[in-house]
Amino acid sequence: MLTLRLLRARCVAGALSVLLVSLALLSPATIVKAQSRLDDYPTKPVKIVVSFTAGGTTDVIARSVGQLLSEKFKQSFIVENKPGSGGNIGNEYVARSAADGYTLTIASVGPIAVNPTLFKNLRYNPLTELTPVILIADVPNVLLVSPKLPVHSFKEFIAYAKAANGKINYSSTGVGTSSHLSSVMLMDLLGVDAQHIPYKGAEALNDLIAGRIDFMFATIPSVIGQIKAGKLNPLVVSSLNRSRSLPDVPTVAENGYPGFSSGSWFGMLAPTGTPPEIITKLNQSVNEVMVGLEERFVSEGADPVGKSPEFFKAFIQAEYVKWKAVVESSGASEK
Repeated sequence: MLTLRLLRARCVAGALSVLLVSLALLSPATIVKAQSRLDDYPTKPVKIVVSFTAGGTTDVIARSVGQLLSEKFKQSFIVENKPGSGGNIGNEYVARSAADGYTLTIASVGPIAVNPTLFKNLRYNPLTELTPVILIADVPNVLLVSPKLPVHSFKEFIAYAKAANGKINYSSTGVGTSSHLSSVMLMDLLGVDAQHIPYKGAEALNDLIAGRIDFMFATIPSVIGQIKAGKLNPLVVSSLNRSRSLPDVPTVAENGYPGFSSGSWFGMLAPTGTPPEIITKLNQSVNEVMVGLEERFVSEGADPVGKSPEFFKAFIQAEYVKWKAVVESSGASEK
């Protein structure tokens, strides 16, 4: 019995020794050194992953923000495109990366708020495996028709759509995109049955301009050039408030459908587990550099937002709930 008690005492003493050694490792000098590494962030190039091809809205925003962050920190912020699977490939790559602030993503509404419902076999959860840093820009969708269509206002569009119930069609940039789901939401409100024709790439706009497609929702940056050239007629924007990029175009809400909101947005996220000090530093830095991007963003169709990581987190959750209902109502799904 005495031997057993002695053995237990020695085990406890050994455990205490390990604990004391561990505490010694966390000496004030060590803590200060660790904090210094965070204060010095970034000390090497930072990768910003874009889950779509170069030249798109996400890519343009990422490169604009990355350039100014490079200038601010005197350290490279390099954009790397990893397209595929509706944005899932690139964002999963980021979620699986080291949570040290050196791999980030600038992503849009689809991969973050829509895909968790749209994709039935998603291999990661963007809502829990990516940490919001900052909501960079709100990008409304705009309802477009060809000049060949005898429609010049939203009121005339409603009358046209109801008269052509079951025969009217619309294009989108793909199943489950905000372009597609915005049309689903609007047709549900109007009680109109419309045929969806999904596209990949610029052909959707080409067929709309040619009059082979009746209407389409598209992000303002992707069509602002065609609108200014008179190739497409904008009827309404999908945001609650008018876009600063198209101030003369009314909202759906203004036309008797309060609460209608179905635009796109773009924000920065990091792997979950990234030190909060780095999240805060990135958030503050992007808020600062966005001041220099405001005029450019607005001219290209994006409304700058900014604000805190907590704001972005709550915003994403609200978007997820909204789009979950729309996706389930539409019956859209991807494997």
